[in-house]
Amino acid sequence: MDGARRILRSVKELATALASSAPVVTGSTPPRADDRAGDAPPPVRRARAARRRLTPPRFARLARPGVGMAAAAVMFAVVGVAGAMQNGAYADFVAREGQPWDIAARLAGFNIEAVSISGRERLSERDVLSAAGIGPGQSMPFLDVADVRDRLLAAPIIKSAQVMKLYPNRLVIAIEERRPAGLWQRDGNVSVVSEDGVPLIDLRDKSYLGLPFVVGDGAQKRLPEYIGLMKSAGDLSKRVKAGVLVAGRRWDIEMTNGVTVRLPEENPGAAVDALVRMQNEARILDRDIMSIDLRARDRVAFRLTEEGVAAREATAHKPRKSGG
Repeated sequence: MDGARRILRSVKELATALASSAPVVTGSTPPRADDRAGDAPPPVRRARAARRRLTPPRFARLARPGVGMAAAAVMFAVVGVAGAMQNGAYADFVAREGQPWDIAARLAGFNIEAVSISGRERLSERDVLSAAGIGPGQSMPFLDVADVRDRLLAAPIIKSAQVMKLYPNRLVIAIEERRPAGLWQRDGNVSVVSEDGVPLIDLRDKSYLGLPFVVGDGAQKRLPEYIGLMKSAGDLSKRVKAGVLVAGRRWDIEMTNGVTVRLPEENPGAAVDALVRMQNEARILDRDIMSIDLRARDRVAFRLTEEGVAAREATAHKPRKSGG
Protein backbone atom coordinates (compact mmCIF):
# COMPACT_ATOMS: atom_id res chain seq x y z
CA MET A 1 0.00 0.00 0.00
CA ASP A 2 1.39 3.39 -1.00
CA GLY A 3 1.01 6.67 0.79
CA ALA A 4 -2.44 7.32 -0.82
CA ARG A 5 -3.70 4.07 0.67
CA ARG A 6 -3.86 2.37 -2.73
CA ILE A 7 -3.05 -1.33 -2.98
CA LEU A 8 0.14 -1.84 -4.83
CA ARG A 9 0.48 -4.66 -7.30
CA SER A 10 3.74 -6.35 -7.98
CA VAL A 11 5.50 -6.20 -11.32
CA LYS A 12 5.02 -9.91 -11.67
CA GLU A 13 1.25 -9.63 -11.32
CA LEU A 14 1.13 -6.83 -13.90
CA ALA A 15 3.16 -8.89 -16.32
CA THR A 16 0.86 -11.85 -15.87
CA ALA A 17 -2.24 -9.62 -16.49
CA LEU A 18 -0.77 -8.12 -19.66
CA ALA A 19 0.09 -11.55 -20.99
CA SER A 20 -3.46 -12.92 -20.47
CA SER A 21 -6.23 -12.52 -23.16
CA ALA A 22 -8.75 -10.87 -20.80
CA PRO A 23 -9.08 -7.13 -21.26
CA VAL A 24 -7.97 -4.87 -18.45
CA VAL A 25 -10.57 -2.31 -17.31
CA THR A 26 -8.87 0.68 -15.84
CA GLY A 27 -11.72 3.16 -15.45
CA SER A 28 -14.94 3.42 -13.48
CA THR A 29 -17.26 3.93 -16.56
CA PRO A 30 -19.48 0.83 -17.13
CA PRO A 31 -19.45 -0.78 -20.58
CA ARG A 32 -22.30 0.05 -23.05
CA ALA A 33 -24.99 -2.46 -23.98
CA ASP A 34 -23.60 -2.82 -27.49
CA ASP A 35 -20.14 -3.50 -26.02
CA ARG A 36 -21.59 -6.17 -23.71
CA ALA A 37 -23.12 -8.00 -26.66
CA GLY A 38 -20.27 -10.33 -27.26
CA ASP A 39 -21.79 -11.80 -30.41
CA ALA A 40 -22.04 -8.43 -32.28
CA PRO A 41 -18.94 -7.61 -34.31
CA PRO A 42 -17.69 -4.04 -34.42
CA PRO A 43 -19.32 -3.18 -37.83
CA VAL A 44 -22.79 -4.11 -36.49
CA ARG A 45 -22.24 -1.99 -33.40
CA ARG A 46 -21.29 0.95 -35.55
CA ALA A 47 -24.45 0.50 -37.76
CA ARG A 48 -26.68 0.48 -34.67
CA ALA A 49 -25.10 3.65 -33.39
CA ALA A 50 -25.55 5.33 -36.79
CA ARG A 51 -29.24 4.32 -36.87
CA ARG A 52 -29.81 5.81 -33.43
CA ARG A 53 -28.26 9.06 -34.57
CA LEU A 54 -30.42 9.24 -37.76
CA THR A 55 -33.80 8.51 -36.06
CA PRO A 56 -35.20 11.50 -34.10
CA PRO A 57 -36.61 10.66 -30.69
CA ARG A 58 -40.15 11.85 -31.53
CA PHE A 59 -40.34 9.38 -34.46
CA ALA A 60 -38.92 6.48 -32.54
CA ARG A 61 -42.39 5.06 -31.78
CA LEU A 62 -43.28 4.97 -35.48
CA ALA A 63 -40.35 2.67 -36.10
CA ARG A 64 -41.69 0.04 -33.71
CA PRO A 65 -42.90 -3.29 -35.17
CA GLY A 66 -46.65 -3.36 -36.10
CA VAL A 67 -47.09 0.39 -36.65
CA GLY A 68 -46.83 0.00 -40.42
CA MET A 69 -49.48 -2.74 -40.45
CA ALA A 70 -51.87 -0.58 -38.44
CA ALA A 71 -51.34 2.38 -40.80
CA ALA A 72 -52.02 0.17 -43.81
CA ALA A 73 -55.24 -1.12 -42.22
CA VAL A 74 -56.45 2.44 -41.58
CA MET A 75 -55.61 3.43 -45.14
CA PHE A 76 -57.56 0.50 -46.60
CA ALA A 77 -60.53 1.30 -44.33
CA VAL A 78 -60.60 4.92 -45.51
CA VAL A 79 -60.38 3.82 -49.14
CA GLY A 80 -63.22 1.36 -48.60
CA VAL A 81 -65.51 3.96 -47.01
CA ALA A 82 -64.75 6.42 -49.80
CA GLY A 83 -65.55 3.80 -52.42
CA ALA A 84 -68.81 2.88 -50.70
CA MET A 85 -69.85 6.54 -50.60
CA GLN A 86 -69.00 6.99 -54.26
CA ASN A 87 -70.93 3.98 -55.56
CA GLY A 88 -74.00 4.68 -53.40
CA ALA A 89 -73.66 1.82 -50.94
CA TYR A 90 -73.28 4.21 -48.00
CA ALA A 91 -76.34 6.20 -49.10
CA ASP A 92 -78.38 3.01 -49.27
CA PHE A 93 -77.17 2.05 -45.81
CA VAL A 94 -78.15 5.46 -44.38
CA ALA A 95 -81.55 5.30 -46.06
CA ARG A 96 -82.13 1.86 -44.59
CA GLU A 97 -80.56 2.15 -41.14
CA GLY A 98 -80.08 5.91 -40.54
CA GLN A 99 -77.03 7.97 -39.79
CA PRO A 100 -74.35 6.48 -37.52
CA TRP A 101 -75.27 8.83 -34.68
CA ASP A 102 -78.93 7.85 -35.01
CA ILE A 103 -77.96 4.19 -34.79
CA ALA A 104 -75.98 4.88 -31.60
CA ALA A 105 -78.92 6.82 -30.09
CA ARG A 106 -81.35 4.02 -30.91
CA LEU A 107 -79.06 1.47 -29.31
CA ALA A 108 -79.08 3.66 -26.20
CA GLY A 109 -82.90 3.47 -26.08
CA PHE A 110 -83.86 6.76 -27.78
CA ASN A 111 -85.66 5.40 -30.83
CA ILE A 112 -89.02 6.82 -31.98
CA GLU A 113 -91.55 4.23 -30.86
CA ALA A 114 -94.80 6.23 -31.04
CA VAL A 115 -96.06 9.24 -33.03
CA SER A 116 -99.30 10.96 -31.96
CA ILE A 117 -101.02 12.95 -34.74
CA SER A 118 -103.98 15.27 -34.16
CA GLY A 119 -105.95 17.63 -36.39
CA ARG A 120 -105.99 15.55 -39.56
CA GLU A 121 -109.24 15.32 -41.53
CA ARG A 122 -108.42 14.30 -45.09
CA LEU A 123 -104.84 13.17 -44.59
CA SER A 124 -103.97 9.70 -43.36
CA GLU A 125 -101.28 8.99 -40.76
CA ARG A 126 -99.03 7.70 -43.52
CA ASP A 127 -99.52 10.96 -45.45
CA VAL A 128 -98.51 13.02 -42.42
CA LEU A 129 -95.44 10.89 -41.65
CA SER A 130 -94.38 10.99 -45.29
CA ALA A 131 -94.77 14.77 -45.42
CA ALA A 132 -92.81 15.10 -42.16
CA GLY A 133 -90.01 12.86 -43.42
CA ILE A 134 -90.07 10.65 -40.32
CA GLY A 135 -88.81 7.08 -40.70
CA PRO A 136 -87.58 4.15 -38.60
CA GLY A 137 -83.93 5.15 -39.04
CA GLN A 138 -84.25 8.34 -36.99
CA SER A 139 -83.77 8.91 -33.28
CA MET A 140 -85.17 11.31 -30.73
CA PRO A 141 -82.01 13.27 -29.79
CA PHE A 142 -81.02 14.02 -33.39
CA LEU A 143 -84.51 14.75 -34.77
CA ASP A 144 -84.79 18.46 -35.63
CA VAL A 145 -88.39 19.48 -34.86
CA ALA A 146 -87.98 22.76 -36.77
CA ASP A 147 -87.08 20.86 -39.93
CA VAL A 148 -90.01 18.51 -39.42
CA ARG A 149 -92.36 21.48 -39.07
CA ASP A 150 -91.00 23.13 -42.22
CA ARG A 151 -91.48 19.93 -44.18
CA LEU A 152 -95.07 19.67 -42.97
CA LEU A 153 -95.84 23.28 -43.92
CA ALA A 154 -94.44 22.62 -47.39
CA ALA A 155 -97.49 20.40 -48.04
CA PRO A 156 -100.21 22.69 -49.50
CA ILE A 157 -103.02 21.05 -47.56
CA ILE A 158 -101.37 21.70 -44.17
CA LYS A 159 -102.04 25.23 -42.93
CA SER A 160 -100.23 25.06 -39.57
CA ALA A 161 -98.16 22.48 -37.68
CA GLN A 162 -96.59 21.96 -34.27
CA VAL A 163 -94.04 19.26 -33.36
CA MET A 164 -92.97 18.29 -29.83
CA LYS A 165 -90.66 15.61 -28.37
CA LEU A 166 -91.65 13.60 -25.32
CA TYR A 167 -88.61 11.67 -24.15
CA PRO A 168 -87.56 8.97 -24.25
CA ASN A 169 -89.33 7.85 -27.43
CA ARG A 170 -92.63 9.64 -28.20
CA LEU A 171 -93.29 12.35 -30.81
CA VAL A 172 -96.40 14.57 -30.89
CA ILE A 173 -97.59 16.28 -34.11
CA ALA A 174 -100.56 18.69 -34.26
CA ILE A 175 -101.67 20.00 -37.65
CA GLU A 176 -104.45 22.13 -39.12
CA GLU A 177 -105.58 21.28 -42.62
CA ARG A 178 -106.74 23.69 -45.27
CA ARG A 179 -110.28 23.03 -46.39
CA PRO A 180 -111.38 23.08 -50.04
CA ALA A 181 -113.31 26.29 -50.60
CA GLY A 182 -113.49 26.74 -54.36
CA LEU A 183 -112.40 25.75 -57.84
CA TRP A 184 -109.90 27.79 -59.85
CA GLN A 185 -109.37 27.54 -63.60
CA ARG A 186 -106.20 28.79 -65.25
CA ASP A 187 -104.79 27.85 -68.65
CA GLY A 188 -107.38 25.12 -68.99
CA ASN A 189 -106.49 23.43 -65.68
CA VAL A 190 -108.93 23.32 -62.77
CA SER A 191 -107.62 23.05 -59.21
CA VAL A 192 -109.29 22.75 -55.83
CA VAL A 193 -108.19 25.74 -53.73
CA SER A 194 -108.56 26.74 -50.11
CA GLU A 195 -110.21 29.93 -48.90
CA ASP A 196 -106.84 31.67 -48.71
CA GLY A 197 -106.19 30.81 -52.36
CA VAL A 198 -103.70 27.94 -52.00
CA PRO A 199 -104.13 25.25 -54.70
CA LEU A 200 -104.57 21.89 -52.98
CA ILE A 201 -105.14 19.25 -55.65
CA ASP A 202 -106.20 18.99 -59.27
CA LEU A 203 -109.90 18.50 -59.80
CA ARG A 204 -110.51 14.77 -60.20
CA ASP A 205 -113.31 14.17 -57.73
CA LYS A 206 -116.88 15.07 -58.71
CA SER A 207 -117.70 15.81 -55.08
CA TYR A 208 -115.99 19.21 -55.47
CA LEU A 209 -118.12 20.37 -58.42
CA GLY A 210 -120.51 22.25 -56.14
CA LEU A 211 -117.81 24.65 -54.92
CA PRO A 212 -117.66 28.27 -56.14
CA PHE A 213 -115.85 28.46 -59.48
CA VAL A 214 -113.49 31.32 -60.37
CA VAL A 215 -111.45 31.91 -63.53
CA GLY A 216 -108.41 34.04 -64.33
CA ASP A 217 -105.00 35.01 -63.01
CA GLY A 218 -105.19 35.96 -59.35
CA ALA A 219 -108.84 34.92 -59.05
CA GLN A 220 -107.97 32.32 -56.39
CA LYS A 221 -106.54 35.06 -54.14
CA ARG A 222 -109.84 36.95 -54.29
CA LEU A 223 -111.99 33.91 -53.63
CA PRO A 224 -113.38 35.27 -50.32
CA GLU A 225 -114.61 38.39 -52.16
CA TYR A 226 -116.35 36.28 -54.77
CA ILE A 227 -117.92 34.04 -52.12
CA GLY A 228 -119.28 37.17 -50.43
CA LEU A 229 -120.92 38.27 -53.71
CA MET A 230 -122.56 34.86 -54.06
CA LYS A 231 -123.96 35.14 -50.56
CA SER A 232 -125.46 38.52 -51.52
CA ALA A 233 -127.08 36.92 -54.57
CA GLY A 234 -129.06 34.50 -52.40
CA ASP A 235 -131.02 31.94 -54.43
CA LEU A 236 -129.79 33.57 -57.62
CA SER A 237 -126.33 32.12 -56.91
CA LYS A 238 -127.65 28.71 -57.95
CA ARG A 239 -127.86 30.05 -61.50
CA VAL A 240 -124.25 31.31 -61.44
CA LYS A 241 -121.75 29.22 -63.38
CA ALA A 242 -118.49 31.05 -62.66
CA GLY A 243 -116.89 34.31 -61.70
CA VAL A 244 -114.30 35.64 -64.15
CA LEU A 245 -111.73 38.11 -62.84
CA VAL A 246 -111.11 40.71 -65.58
CA ALA A 247 -107.65 42.32 -65.66
CA GLY A 248 -107.27 41.60 -61.94
CA ARG A 249 -109.74 44.44 -61.13
CA ARG A 250 -113.39 43.44 -61.42
CA TRP A 251 -115.73 40.49 -61.86
CA ASP A 252 -117.84 39.20 -64.72
CA ILE A 253 -120.54 36.76 -63.61
CA GLU A 254 -121.27 33.94 -66.05
CA MET A 255 -124.79 32.56 -65.65
CA THR A 256 -125.77 28.98 -66.45
CA ASN A 257 -127.96 30.15 -69.38
CA GLY A 258 -125.04 31.96 -71.03
CA VAL A 259 -125.82 35.51 -69.84
CA THR A 260 -122.80 37.58 -68.74
CA VAL A 261 -123.29 40.11 -65.96
CA ARG A 262 -120.57 42.77 -65.84
CA LEU A 263 -119.99 44.13 -62.34
CA PRO A 264 -118.21 47.41 -61.50
CA GLU A 265 -114.78 47.54 -59.93
CA GLU A 266 -116.05 49.59 -56.98
CA ASN A 267 -118.91 48.37 -54.81
CA PRO A 268 -119.80 45.23 -56.81
CA GLY A 269 -122.11 44.13 -54.01
CA ALA A 270 -124.57 46.97 -54.80
CA ALA A 271 -124.63 45.85 -58.46
CA VAL A 272 -125.47 42.29 -57.38
CA ASP A 273 -128.34 43.63 -55.25
CA ALA A 274 -129.66 45.52 -58.30
CA LEU A 275 -129.47 42.34 -60.39
CA VAL A 276 -131.49 40.46 -57.77
CA ARG A 277 -134.20 43.17 -57.82
CA MET A 278 -134.44 43.14 -61.63
CA GLN A 279 -134.74 39.39 -61.64
CA ASN A 280 -137.47 39.41 -58.99
CA GLU A 281 -139.42 42.22 -60.68
CA ALA A 282 -138.88 41.67 -64.41
CA ARG A 283 -137.33 38.21 -64.75
CA ILE A 284 -134.51 39.90 -66.62
CA LEU A 285 -132.33 36.81 -66.84
CA ASP A 286 -135.13 34.87 -68.58
CA ARG A 287 -135.25 37.20 -71.56
CA ASP A 288 -133.37 37.01 -74.89
CA ILE A 289 -130.29 38.90 -73.76
CA MET A 290 -126.57 38.12 -73.96
CA SER A 291 -125.20 40.43 -71.31
CA ILE A 292 -126.14 42.91 -68.62
CA ASP A 293 -123.73 45.77 -67.98
CA LEU A 294 -123.97 47.13 -64.44
CA ARG A 295 -120.68 49.04 -64.44
CA ALA A 296 -122.33 52.47 -64.70
CA ARG A 297 -124.06 53.83 -61.62
CA ASP A 298 -126.92 55.63 -63.38
CA ARG A 299 -127.90 53.19 -66.11
CA VAL A 300 -128.10 49.54 -67.10
CA ALA A 301 -127.08 48.39 -70.59
CA PHE A 302 -128.37 45.20 -72.23
CA ARG A 303 -127.12 43.31 -75.23
CA LEU A 304 -129.73 41.19 -76.96
CA THR A 305 -129.31 37.83 -78.60
CA GLU A 306 -130.06 37.42 -82.30
CA GLU A 307 -133.47 36.08 -81.41
CA GLY A 308 -134.10 39.05 -79.16
CA VAL A 309 -133.04 41.49 -81.87
CA ALA A 310 -135.34 39.81 -84.43
CA ALA A 311 -138.26 39.85 -82.01
CA ARG A 312 -137.67 43.51 -81.22
CA GLU A 313 -137.51 44.46 -84.92
CA ALA A 314 -140.67 42.49 -85.63
CA THR A 315 -142.43 44.29 -82.84
CA ALA A 316 -141.21 47.69 -84.07
CA HIS A 317 -142.42 47.12 -87.65
CA LYS A 318 -145.73 45.50 -86.81
CA PRO A 319 -148.63 47.82 -87.91
CA ARG A 320 -150.86 49.02 -85.16
CA LYS A 321 -154.58 48.47 -85.40
CA SER A 322 -156.55 51.73 -85.58
CA GLY A 323 -159.70 52.21 -83.61
CA GLY A 324 -163.23 52.26 -85.17
